Amino acid sequence: MGLLNQLFGGARAGCMDVDNENSVVIDVRTPHEFKMGHVVDSINIPLDILGDHVNDLKQEGRSVILCCATGARSGRASSMLKAHGIQACNGGSWISVKMAKQN
Repeated sequence: MGLLNQLFGGARAGCMDVDNENSVVIDVRTPHEFKMGHVVDSINIPLDILGDHVNDLKQEGRSVILCCATGARSGRASSMLKAHGIQACNGGSWISVKMAKQN
């Protein structure tokens, strides 16, 4: 997998256990983007306020699958959460995660 695909690409195979009750899908797009379409049962926490929710996510103890429009913001969010000791992965675009959830 190339560097650009790792940073901004689509869903990762090991990241897509979206129906696992031990994981949660967090969409880091803006509320307006989220209202336009999103993964069923995903939670909208925009990237600019995700840091405010780190302690809540740590306490919940579930792994986090992050998505956005293209995978760029979710890549940054994944790095941030990992730096705080949260098991997180970049699922890429919300459409990729949605398709994985349907399979």
